[in-house]
Amino acid sequence: MNANQQFSVSCHILVLLAASPAFPVTSEKIAESVDTNPVVIRRIMSHLRQNGMVDSRPGANGGWRLARPASQLSLHEVHQALTQETLFALHQHPNPDCPIGSRILPALESIFGDAQAAMELTLAKTTVGDLLDKTLGMEHLIEFKEVL
Repeated sequence: MNANQQFSVSCHILVLLAASPAFPVTSEKIAESVDTNPVVIRRIMSHLRQNGMVDSRPGANGGWRLARPASQLSLHEVHQALTQETLFALHQHPNPDCPIGSRILPALESIFGDAQAAMELTLAKTTVGDLLDKTLGMEHLIEFKEVL
């Protein structure tokens, strides 16, 4: 699974946990919602736990929970926990003897840098709580809890 997919799945997981703050959610239930194997979920959860976003309780009534309120967890923080990669990568060896090849990297760096900064700003302004509201809306929250 690439970093972008891990980010998307991580957001899915965190919103699922934010929707059920009163009780832990098992890896199996999370995997069912994501439509993947629980092993994949546990692998992602280890990254999120290492970065202080989730914690778990073992046992029959155990499972995963958010380690802090969803309103205090930005999507930028989630993205950084999974990857330090930039949005766009530059190609390595443009032809220095070509009028385009010799000048393209600085032009791309400027544009890519602006795009990266815009993405990071958007993610920093958006919390898991915001994403939960956009996903379910408050009127569906009670119905959702009954499904889990």
